[in-house]
Amino acid sequence: MRYSIIVPVYNRPDEVDELLDSLTRQNVKDFEVIIVEDGSAVPCAGVVEKYRDRLDIRYYEKENSGPGQTRNYGAERASGEYLLILDSDVIVPKGYLEAISKELDSNPCDAFGGPDKSHPSFTDVQKAISYSMTAFITTGGIRGGDVKLDKFYPRSFNMGIRKDVYASLGGFSKMRFGEDIDLSIRIFKGGYSCRLFPDAWVYHKRRTDLRKFFRQVHNSGIARINLFKKYPESLKAVHLLPAAFTVGLLMIPILPYLMVPLILLFIAAVFFEAMFKELSQSSTQKAVKIGALAVAAAFVQLVGYGTGFLRAFWQRCILGRGEFEAFKKNFYK
Repeated sequence: MRYSIIVPVYNRPDEVDELLDSLTRQNVKDFEVIIVEDGSAVPCAGVVEKYRDRLDIRYYEKENSGPGQTRNYGAERASGEYLLILDSDVIVPKGYLEAISKELDSNPCDAFGGPDKSHPSFTDVQKAISYSMTAFITTGGIRGGDVKLDKFYPRSFNMGIRKDVYASLGGFSKMRFGEDIDLSIRIFKGGYSCRLFPDAWVYHKRRTDLRKFFRQVHNSGIARINLFKKYPESLKAVHLLPAAFTVGLLMIPILPYLMVPLILLFIAAVFFEAMFKELSQSSTQKAVKIGALAVAAAFVQLVGYGTGFLRAFWQRCILGRGEFEAFKKNFYK
């Protein structure tokens, strides 16, 4: 078998249903699906049962340990040559596996990842969050853009790796945030080949509201400092931008003539880019709404990440304290 698709799940039966439905439509059929329930109170066993006759699928339940260790649990039980790591909140287009196969057949590599897009069925807030997490102006293109300020590191919502390489690296670490970047760093440090597959993209729902989105990106900012403490060379200029943006907002009362025009320029750039992007599939009124929500999502993303980064920098680099996570008990919320 060529591919083992591993999906950690926590209280997301509806999402799993959508993902499994999309997997039944794949042009390439040489794959198995491994669903691992990570201590869910609302399990998806009934959903999985619906697809027994259409997918080569296995279902496991375990105590909660976070997504990284749950993926390791699934990997230990996988039989494919390549492990494909997906989050439960993605939907794959029918050409997803075909795109991966074409890349591997033409130019094999040890690990890879793909970008993500927004599906027309997503809520307005999900579309706005998707924009803020994929636009160059907010991420520097490092999550799979055509132009990027740093090299691409696969993320765990859409990641592939040879099973033997995964085993040699020990899989995901026990970090609850940043564990995918930690694995990607170890892939490169181990001398393995890793690259972006631009056509192997997925629809990624991400968080459903801005409060949950803030929690996610705040922890990502903390994780960046935790990664810096493990791998000092991993910190790049692009990772400092959200912190600089956050400090810039605090500087408005001190330097209003400098900061206010810059902030207004940022707002305009985000609004019009998100609006014009949405116009291709929605009415003008809907596009304007998405543009406005994208501005809010961009501020939440940059300030959330920036405050997490600065908080962790103070705790770990200035005060010299050990690794910590802000919302460890509420990882999935």
